[in-house]
Amino acid sequence: MLENCILLSLFAKENLARMSKEQLNHYDRLINEPSNDWDIYYWATEAKPTPPEFDTDVMAMLREFAKNRNREQRLWQPDLEYLFEPPR
Repeated sequence: MLENCILLSLFAKENLARMSKEQLNHYDRLINEPSNDWDIYYWATEAKPTPPEFDTDVMAMLREFAKNRNREQRLWQPDLEYLFEPPR
């Protein structure tokens, strides 16, 4: 789903390099286990409550990211070059 692709890829670009191993496992579980992509979107935008098994610190980070408090334009996925840059 396009909305999740944009949301999750931009979230990953901003956060993956500084996540702990446990957080990376939570993120991996979040993006791979729910059978409905809309669920992730609804949880991230707080349209629906997050089930306890996915309500982790990573989900809290994603919910905060989805609020887009800086009003950034988020219209497309980032280029993947950031994967090859040294962490900041």
